[in-house]
Order: sequence, then structure tokens, then C-alpha cells
Amino acid sequence: MDYSAKCDSLDTVTANCAILGFHQKRKLTSAGSALDDHLGGLISKLLKRDDIEGKVGDILLINHVPDGDIERILLVGLGKKGELGPAAYRKALTTAAKLLKDSGAKLAVSLLHEPEVEGRDLGWKVRQAVEILEGSLYKFTRLKNDADDKPQRLSKLQFLLDSEDQLAEAKLGIRQGQAIANGMNIAKDLANLPGNLCTPTYLAEQAEQMGKSRKIKVRILDESDLEELNMGAFLSVSKGSEQPAKLIVMEYSGASSKAKPFVLIGKGLTFDAGGISLKPAANMDEMKYDMCGGASVIGTLSAVAELELPLNVVGLVPASENLPDGRANKPGDIVKSMSGLSIEILNTDAEGRLLLCDTLTYAKKYEPAAVVDVATLTGACIVALGRHPSGLWSNNEDLAAAVLKAGEASWDRVWRMPLWEEYQELLKSNFADVANIGGPDGGSITAACFLSRFAKEFPWAHVDIAGTAWKSGSEKGATGRPVPLLVQYLVDQAK
Repeated sequence: MDYSAKCDSLDTVTANCAILGFHQKRKLTSAGSALDDHLGGLISKLLKRDDIEGKVGDILLINHVPDGDIERILLVGLGKKGELGPAAYRKALTTAAKLLKDSGAKLAVSLLHEPEVEGRDLGWKVRQAVEILEGSLYKFTRLKNDADDKPQRLSKLQFLLDSEDQLAEAKLGIRQGQAIANGMNIAKDLANLPGNLCTPTYLAEQAEQMGKSRKIKVRILDESDLEELNMGAFLSVSKGSEQPAKLIVMEYSGASSKAKPFVLIGKGLTFDAGGISLKPAANMDEMKYDMCGGASVIGTLSAVAELELPLNVVGLVPASENLPDGRANKPGDIVKSMSGLSIEILNTDAEGRLLLCDTLTYAKKYEPAAVVDVATLTGACIVALGRHPSGLWSNNEDLAAAVLKAGEASWDRVWRMPLWEEYQELLKSNFADVANIGGPDGGSITAACFLSRFAKEFPWAHVDIAGTAWKSGSEKGATGRPVPLLVQYLVDQAK
């Protein structure tokens, strides 16, 4: 897609489709009113004829516009005037994107950014429009023989502005939206691949290829390297698999070598059968998505490089499979982590934290400004929060506030959860320094408490994306979250 912004009015442009908003009681925006007058009241007449009020998500496509250079008009409901919030605005954009891509239009102009959105500026509105349209256009069809591979007809979207003063802000919104959408598409493509294709080795190869195109230094640590580092917890997970584990290290240098880097860690379980603590058969196919954290870190590094952020950023992706085998971890086994702490494995399906704990210890070598790990870690997080926000835990108030702020700004929201010392009691073991699970109560919290023991020497946040990284059912597939959250956090740090 080609996105652009220019200062112009609707009665002077040529386009296959113009996208306009209108409020309840059929109140047109100023641009809509001007176009309505230019067309002799046609828009008002059709709104009344079809009895469309203007509630959020209401839609009317005028397929034929007489005597003009605009072939179609797409009207999108925005609710009550003066009460348009971020969620409602995104709903309107989603509705518009779905209809626009199927409208047959090649060039569209948009004025959906014209109305005020509570607490948001022009750049945010434009960025959301780009992200949502790109998400609507995304298809994963590479493994289908009968896929519809016809190129999408829609190829250009232009944002019409009132003033030249708005150009810089709108162009920044376009640039950020495209970088984030590209990063999300990378994450989706990797996560949607099946486990027989997207193995730890494949994931490492894709990171290397992306690094070359984005000028990111990529190193792959194999199992012999991990053994030298004494990553006993990490290595124990892959023992039941024929696929060797990999630690993917991605380093983006956008600032002075003296500047402390921000480290992102993404869980990269390319398939998780649960090991000896075998998962139920139903929906086990969705466990190919257990590497969404790793995929989102790779996508985020791509976006950071595309935006050329003046930061140093490190991405760490511990990649493995978790399968049952004669060599696999058994409940009751004890392994030694890189930190020196011994871990009693009470449940082999709590394997993500075994990857992450050694990677958190490895992150110390960078003397990081902050570390954020993202992982599809616990089903308990879905029980606690559903599928709208990701869960957030942190040992640092400033970092927690920054991640929460980034979530609100990107609308890739998180909800902070407790990290109280009382929960640590649930991880006691009679035979090792710590157990890898804490029982049925507060499962997402005890998982975070486990990780916190390996993150005491730097500001750290843990984001559980089990409920937000993919959708089930008819819309089954990866969402690309939390790429918007992570990119926004880093954009904020760059400021």
C-alpha cells in the first residue's frame, strides 16, 4: 500500500472512493457537509432514505456519485458528536477497512481523521488508520494450493488535511503505522506457520535474513554454546525433541555504544505439547503459537530499524520445542539454571519460564537500561483478564508506568498484576531452590514471581500475552500483538 498526506479539499480531488465520518442524528462532519452541498444534498438524502443514524460502525456505501471526480463515497458512523473515544474510533476504522478493501476502489482518500478523538492527536489517528487497514489486508495463504493470489486492487490511500501545518504530524503517523504494521506482519507470518516448518532452526534463519535487510547484527547460539553458558534450565526443555534449541541474539545499534540498551526477550516455543505432562489433544494444534513472544520481538526489531530509532535495542529469543520422549524432562527432575539456582520441575508443561529464566540471566551481560519479556506463558492469564489486555508484572515502578502508558497510547493495552512477596511462598521446594509451578492458585502471578527471581539486577517487566497473541475459532490466527506495545514503548524512550 502507498500512503500519503496532502492539504486539499474533496471537491478538487480525483479518487475511486472518499471515506467520510458522520455522527448520530445524521450529522455530517465539516468536510462531509461541504461535499454534500457540492452534490446538491445527495448524501443527506441517502442517509435519510436508508434510515442510518450514525452509531459507531454504521456504514453506507454510495456506489455512484454523479458529475464528480469521486466515484464512491463511504460513510462511517462515529456515534455522538464530541463523545468519540479511542475504542469507538478504532471500531469505525475496522468497519471502514473491511468494506474499503472489498469495494473495488484502487485510490481512496480519507477524512476519517477529521473529528476529534478523546485524548488523541492527528498523528495517532492516522497511525491507527494505517495499522488497521494493513491488518485488514493481511492474508496467510502461502500453504494453500487454491489460494486467491490475485493482487489486492486497493493500492493507495491519501489523507486529506486542512492545513500545511498538519503535514509533518500526519506523515509521522503514516511512517510509524507502516513500520508497526510491517513488524506485526512478520510476527503473524512466523506464528501462523505450522510447527513442522517453523522449527527453532527455521526461526533463527528468518531472524538472520531479517537482520541483513534491516542492518541488525544477529548471532545464533546453538546447544553447545548454551552448555558452555550453563543454561541447564533452557537446555532441559529441548531434551525430548529432535530439533536443537537456539538462542537468537539480535542487536540494533541506533545510539552511542556507551548508551545502555533496552533488552526485549520473547519466548520462542515453536511447538509445545507439554512434554511428559502432556496437554489434552483438543486445540493442541494452537500450540504452534507458543512462539508468538519470540515472533513479536523479531517483528519489533524490524520496526525499530525501519524507524531508525536513536536507541540501542537487543532482542533475545530462546527457541525450542517441548515434546515427550525418553530423554525429556520428568516431573520431579531438578535442573541447574545459569544463575546457579536449582529448579524442581513439578510440571513439564511449565517450560516457558525455564527458557526465560536463563535468558534473563544472559541479559545481565548487556547492563540493560530495562528488560521486557513477552511470552504466551499461562492459560491462567486468560482466566484472570480475558483476551483484551495482556498481563503486566514489574519490579520497577517507572518501567511499569512506561509500559502502561505505551499500552494506552498504542491501544495494545496491558493490565498490571501484583508481584507480592506472599506469592513467592507458593514456589517453595523441599528439594531445590525453587519449584517451577506454584499450584492452582494465581498461576499467572506465580509464573511472574518465578521469573522475578532471575531479574533482580535490572528494571524488568513481564508481559503475558497468552490471551492476546492469537485468536481461535473462525478468525483463527496470530494477531501480531504486542508489537504495537513494544514499539510504542521504545518510541517513548527515544523521545
